[in-house]
Amino acid sequence: MLKIRRALISVWDKKGTLEFAKKLAALGVEIISTGKTATLLRKGDIKVKEVSTITTFPEILSGRVKTLHPKVFGGILANKKHPLHIEEIRNLDIQPIDMVVVNLYPFIEKTKENLGWDEIIEYIDIGGPSMLRAAAKNFKNVACLSASSQYKLVLGELEKNSGFISYDILKFLAQDAFFLTKEYDNAIYNYFRGKDILTWNLEKTKPLRYGENPHQKGALYKAIGGSTINFKQLQGKNLSYNNLLDLDTAISMVKQFNQPTAAIVKHASICGVGLDKKLAAAYKKAYLTDTISSFGGIIALNRKVDKETARQVIKSEFKECVIAPSFSKEALKIFSTKKNLRVLESNFYEPADLEDVKTTLFGYLIQSKDLATLDKNSLKVVTAKKPSPRELKDLIFAWKVVKKVKSNAIVIAKNSTVLGIGSGQPSRIGSVKIALSKATGSAKLAVMASDGFFPVDDSIKIAHKKGIKAIIQPGGSLKDESVIKACNKLGISMVFTNMRHFRH
Repeated sequence: MLKIRRALISVWDKKGTLEFAKKLAALGVEIISTGKTATLLRKGDIKVKEVSTITTFPEILSGRVKTLHPKVFGGILANKKHPLHIEEIRNLDIQPIDMVVVNLYPFIEKTKENLGWDEIIEYIDIGGPSMLRAAAKNFKNVACLSASSQYKLVLGELEKNSGFISYDILKFLAQDAFFLTKEYDNAIYNYFRGKDILTWNLEKTKPLRYGENPHQKGALYKAIGGSTINFKQLQGKNLSYNNLLDLDTAISMVKQFNQPTAAIVKHASICGVGLDKKLAAAYKKAYLTDTISSFGGIIALNRKVDKETARQVIKSEFKECVIAPSFSKEALKIFSTKKNLRVLESNFYEPADLEDVKTTLFGYLIQSKDLATLDKNSLKVVTAKKPSPRELKDLIFAWKVVKKVKSNAIVIAKNSTVLGIGSGQPSRIGSVKIALSKATGSAKLAVMASDGFFPVDDSIKIAHKKGIKAIIQPGGSLKDESVIKACNKLGISMVFTNMRHFRH
């Protein structure tokens, strides 16, 4: 525990600083400050000692040098438990500083303005990062505040502990300070380099038994300060690398729908998707899409899992994982009979700031996530025959599913149920043939979705023979007219989305 007696406050962003300083003063803390910060505090009737009165040296070089002095840094860096340190600062008339409150010049914000070199360099903070690093190095003896968001936490500690701050909080503050100065220096380096440089700060959150295969190492990392989906494992074996990839695909699928929806994924490929008024019925639809491929699959459900749905899952043979927002007690009891089944609870939140990153021999490919959604009003019926209300509903359902299927992607659907999926084929007609061959029961009166345009009308003719009555696709082919002509001749309605959804 550290007793706070003296605090040095020198901030650019003064949000909340006056209120914070008033509470420090009320706790009997002596306050030292510089320039405009000191002026602000004085206007708030807070007793302040200027740094220049401690250093006996004025601010110089237009404010470039204010705190860079042994009487400041000696007070920050002194180890209070080191007898020689205490004797030395006493002989030099240096008083210890117990708290440093500093935030930095807004260099990053100023880079977005049209400033010249001589202007921008004045926003490179020197004294601020130096004080933060010194205080963070000596964190057992100095509380180091680097952001106004920390004021509430620190005041709570001081009030709870009668003016003392605990070791854990001191360490946390130091950790944040080092992260801030690192990012600050990165921004300056990037600006001087004049290139778009991406820096990742990743921490290992979960070790994995191995990677995609047993001879590969694997672990789950999370971006420090970033947002990712939260999950909690309630039972079952440890998650594998492949489990997490499949869970990602399954969650991305079901979170698109407002109604109760189930999805089953195997080897990063979607086996089935079902939508219904009840979750158990939605799961049954998803399972019946492809009962063979779903063996050992990953299940995602977008509603609280009840006992009936849990029974359907257990009844549908071996599955690796089940993930949902929550589970009833009865459902968890049913799942507990399968001890190796991984049961996970998740909020399904998908941060918009996540990037899609792939490693290649050429380097890293980085793109924004495909979060574009279908605007029903932007759909364009390009054939003489218009889809019926039921067909339109199924077309929109199939389009949402095909978005998450590997290209070339084809989805056959009817009554909010996936009947067949064709994916990962080098030719679109190849995927059409696979999807139609897998169609449960019959594709008669069903609809078809394609993630990309049809280059020729061969797929349309095959779909017609199997009973497809409506098709949704992006459009944009040089042969669009011949494809539309074929649909008109065969009595098929076709809708263009003007949006492609390849997924490699």
